[in-house]
Amino acid sequence: MRGRWIKYSSEELEWIEAHKEDIRQDSHAEFCKLFSRADVSLKNYNGLCKRKGWKTGRTGCFSPGQKPWNTGKNMPFNAASAKTQFKKGQRPHNTKYEGHERLAKGGYVEISIKETNPHTGFERRYVLKHKYLWEQANGPLAEGMCLKCKDGDKTNTDPSNWEAIPRALLPRLTGRFGRNYDAAEPAVKPIIMAITKLEHKARTS
Repeated sequence: MRGRWIKYSSEELEWIEAHKEDIRQDSHAEFCKLFSRADVSLKNYNGLCKRKGWKTGRTGCFSPGQKPWNTGKNMPFNAASAKTQFKKGQRPHNTKYEGHERLAKGGYVEISIKETNPHTGFERRYVLKHKYLWEQANGPLAEGMCLKCKDGDKTNTDPSNWEAIPRALLPRLTGRFGRNYDAAEPAVKPIIMAITKLEHKARTS
Protein backbone atom coordinates (compact mmCIF):
# COMPACT_ATOMS: atom_id res chain seq x y z
CA MET A 1 0.00 0.00 0.00
CA ARG A 2 1.15 3.52 -0.76
CA GLY A 3 2.57 5.27 2.28
CA ARG A 4 2.83 2.09 4.36
CA TRP A 5 6.00 1.79 6.39
CA ILE A 6 7.82 -1.45 5.63
CA LYS A 7 9.51 -3.07 8.58
CA TYR A 8 12.72 -5.06 8.33
CA SER A 9 14.24 -7.33 10.95
CA SER A 10 17.82 -6.77 12.10
CA GLU A 11 18.78 -10.01 10.33
CA GLU A 12 17.28 -8.74 7.07
CA LEU A 13 19.04 -5.39 7.37
CA GLU A 14 22.36 -7.09 8.02
CA TRP A 15 21.88 -9.26 4.95
CA ILE A 16 21.00 -6.30 2.72
CA GLU A 17 24.02 -4.31 3.92
CA ALA A 18 26.29 -7.29 3.36
CA HIS A 19 25.03 -7.53 -0.24
CA LYS A 20 24.94 -3.79 -0.97
CA GLU A 21 27.58 -4.06 -3.72
CA ASP A 22 25.73 -6.79 -5.59
CA ILE A 23 23.58 -6.02 -8.61
CA ARG A 24 20.40 -4.65 -7.07
CA GLN A 25 18.00 -6.67 -9.18
CA ASP A 26 19.79 -9.90 -8.29
CA SER A 27 20.18 -9.15 -4.57
CA HIS A 28 16.53 -8.04 -4.36
CA ALA A 29 15.30 -11.27 -5.96
CA GLU A 30 17.52 -13.32 -3.66
CA PHE A 31 16.36 -11.35 -0.59
CA CYS A 32 12.68 -11.86 -1.36
CA LYS A 33 13.20 -15.57 -1.91
CA LEU A 34 15.37 -16.05 1.20
CA PHE A 35 13.13 -14.10 3.60
CA SER A 36 9.79 -14.66 1.81
CA ARG A 37 9.26 -10.93 1.41
CA ALA A 38 6.84 -10.61 -1.50
CA ASP A 39 5.78 -7.25 -0.04
CA VAL A 40 9.17 -5.63 -0.78
CA SER A 41 9.42 -4.34 -4.34
CA LEU A 42 12.66 -3.46 -6.09
CA LYS A 43 11.74 0.20 -5.63
CA ASN A 44 11.33 -0.37 -1.87
CA TYR A 45 14.62 -2.22 -1.75
CA ASN A 46 16.47 0.58 -3.57
CA GLY A 47 14.84 3.20 -1.38
CA LEU A 48 16.03 1.45 1.77
CA CYS A 49 19.60 1.26 0.48
CA LYS A 50 19.56 4.96 -0.38
CA ARG A 51 18.26 5.94 3.04
CA LYS A 52 20.90 3.85 4.75
CA GLY A 53 23.66 5.11 2.45
CA TRP A 54 24.45 1.62 1.29
CA LYS A 55 25.98 2.39 -2.08
CA THR A 56 27.03 -0.21 -4.62
CA GLY A 57 30.46 1.36 -5.11
CA ARG A 58 29.84 1.66 -8.86
CA THR A 59 30.11 5.17 -10.38
CA GLY A 60 29.16 4.35 -13.94
CA CYS A 61 32.61 5.54 -15.12
CA PHE A 62 35.44 3.47 -16.51
CA SER A 63 38.32 3.13 -14.08
CA PRO A 64 41.91 3.61 -15.34
CA GLY A 65 42.98 0.57 -17.35
CA GLN A 66 39.47 -0.87 -17.53
CA LYS A 67 38.43 -2.04 -21.00
CA PRO A 68 34.89 -1.87 -22.44
CA TRP A 69 33.12 -5.20 -22.73
CA ASN A 70 33.07 -4.96 -26.53
CA THR A 71 36.81 -4.31 -26.99
CA GLY A 72 38.07 -6.14 -30.08
CA LYS A 73 34.59 -7.23 -31.14
CA ASN A 74 33.10 -6.40 -34.51
CA MET A 75 29.70 -4.79 -34.68
CA PRO A 76 27.09 -7.32 -35.87
CA PHE A 77 25.96 -6.74 -39.45
CA ASN A 78 22.73 -4.83 -39.79
CA ALA A 79 21.32 -4.28 -43.27
CA ALA A 80 19.48 -1.10 -42.29
CA SER A 81 22.52 0.63 -40.73
CA ALA A 82 24.85 -0.65 -43.47
CA LYS A 83 23.06 1.59 -45.99
CA THR A 84 24.25 4.75 -44.23
CA GLN A 85 27.77 3.59 -43.31
CA PHE A 86 30.79 5.10 -45.03
CA LYS A 87 32.38 2.82 -47.59
CA LYS A 88 36.13 2.20 -47.52
CA GLY A 89 37.92 5.31 -48.80
CA GLN A 90 34.75 7.40 -48.81
CA ARG A 91 34.88 10.85 -47.24
CA PRO A 92 32.04 12.96 -45.85
CA HIS A 93 30.77 15.85 -48.00
CA ASN A 94 32.20 18.42 -45.58
CA THR A 95 35.77 17.08 -45.60
CA LYS A 96 38.22 20.02 -45.59
CA TYR A 97 40.64 18.67 -48.19
CA GLU A 98 43.78 20.40 -49.46
CA GLY A 99 42.72 23.17 -51.83
CA HIS A 100 39.31 23.60 -50.19
CA GLU A 101 38.12 27.21 -50.29
CA ARG A 102 35.81 29.19 -48.06
CA LEU A 103 34.61 32.77 -47.77
CA ALA A 104 36.05 34.40 -44.68
CA LYS A 105 35.01 37.42 -42.66
CA GLY A 106 35.40 40.62 -44.67
CA GLY A 107 34.64 38.93 -48.00
CA TYR A 108 38.12 37.46 -48.52
CA VAL A 109 38.63 33.96 -49.92
CA GLU A 110 40.62 31.49 -47.84
CA ILE A 111 42.24 28.31 -49.16
CA SER A 112 43.44 25.19 -47.34
CA ILE A 113 47.14 24.52 -48.01
CA LYS A 114 49.53 21.78 -46.93
CA GLU A 115 51.25 23.68 -44.15
CA THR A 116 51.33 22.90 -40.43
CA ASN A 117 48.84 24.97 -38.48
CA PRO A 118 50.87 26.71 -35.72
CA HIS A 119 47.83 26.83 -33.44
CA THR A 120 46.56 23.23 -33.71
CA GLY A 121 49.49 21.33 -35.20
CA PHE A 122 47.24 20.00 -37.99
CA GLU A 123 48.91 19.23 -41.32
CA ARG A 124 46.83 21.82 -43.21
CA ARG A 125 45.81 25.39 -42.53
CA TYR A 126 43.68 28.11 -44.13
CA VAL A 127 45.38 31.20 -45.55
CA LEU A 128 44.19 34.18 -47.59
CA LYS A 129 44.08 32.92 -51.16
CA HIS A 130 44.93 36.23 -52.83
CA LYS A 131 48.00 36.68 -50.65
CA TYR A 132 49.06 33.06 -51.10
CA LEU A 133 48.85 33.30 -54.92
CA TRP A 134 50.50 36.72 -54.99
CA GLU A 135 53.46 35.51 -52.93
CA GLN A 136 53.77 32.42 -55.13
CA ALA A 137 54.24 34.77 -58.09
CA ASN A 138 56.15 37.65 -56.48
CA GLY A 139 57.80 36.31 -53.34
CA PRO A 140 57.12 37.11 -49.68
CA LEU A 141 55.32 40.36 -48.93
CA ALA A 142 57.73 42.87 -47.40
CA GLU A 143 57.24 44.03 -43.82
CA GLY A 144 54.98 47.07 -43.55
CA MET A 145 53.32 46.28 -46.86
CA CYS A 146 49.86 44.90 -47.60
CA LEU A 147 47.89 43.86 -50.67
CA LYS A 148 45.17 46.10 -52.04
CA CYS A 149 42.46 44.83 -54.37
CA LYS A 150 42.52 46.85 -57.61
CA ASP A 151 39.01 46.24 -58.95
CA GLY A 152 37.22 46.14 -55.57
CA ASP A 153 36.22 42.47 -55.99
CA LYS A 154 37.92 40.63 -53.12
CA THR A 155 36.90 37.26 -54.57
CA ASN A 156 39.06 37.95 -57.63
CA THR A 157 42.24 36.37 -56.30
CA ASP A 158 44.32 36.62 -59.48
CA PRO A 159 47.74 38.10 -58.52
CA SER A 160 47.39 40.75 -61.22
CA ASN A 161 44.33 42.12 -59.37
CA TRP A 162 46.32 42.85 -56.21
CA GLU A 163 48.96 45.50 -55.61
CA ALA A 164 51.49 45.68 -52.80
CA ILE A 165 51.24 49.06 -51.07
CA PRO A 166 52.45 50.52 -47.76
CA ARG A 167 49.94 49.74 -45.03
CA ALA A 168 49.92 53.43 -44.15
CA LEU A 169 48.05 54.15 -47.40
CA LEU A 170 44.93 52.25 -46.32
CA PRO A 171 43.38 55.02 -44.16
CA ARG A 172 43.64 57.46 -47.09
CA LEU A 173 42.14 54.97 -49.50
CA THR A 174 39.31 53.36 -47.56
CA GLY A 175 39.40 54.78 -44.03
CA ARG A 176 36.75 56.96 -42.43
CA PHE A 177 38.24 60.08 -44.02
CA GLY A 178 39.61 58.29 -47.08
CA ARG A 179 38.67 58.58 -50.76
CA ASN A 180 36.31 55.56 -50.84
CA TYR A 181 38.59 53.75 -53.26
CA ASP A 182 36.61 50.49 -53.34
CA ALA A 183 33.38 52.18 -54.44
CA ALA A 184 35.01 54.44 -57.04
CA GLU A 185 34.55 53.90 -60.79
CA PRO A 186 37.15 51.66 -62.45
CA ALA A 187 38.56 54.58 -64.45
CA VAL A 188 38.96 56.70 -61.30
CA LYS A 189 40.66 54.05 -59.14
CA PRO A 190 44.16 54.45 -60.71
CA ILE A 191 43.96 58.23 -60.21
CA ILE A 192 43.02 57.87 -56.54
CA MET A 193 45.86 55.40 -56.02
CA ALA A 194 48.40 57.67 -57.72
CA ILE A 195 47.39 60.75 -55.69
CA THR A 196 47.47 58.77 -52.44
CA LYS A 197 50.94 57.42 -53.22
CA LEU A 198 52.22 60.94 -53.95
CA GLU A 199 50.83 62.24 -50.66
CA HIS A 200 52.40 59.36 -48.78
CA LYS A 201 55.78 59.90 -50.45
CA ALA A 202 55.72 63.63 -49.71
CA ARG A 203 54.86 62.96 -46.08
CA THR A 204 57.55 60.33 -45.54
CA SER A 205 60.40 61.88 -47.56
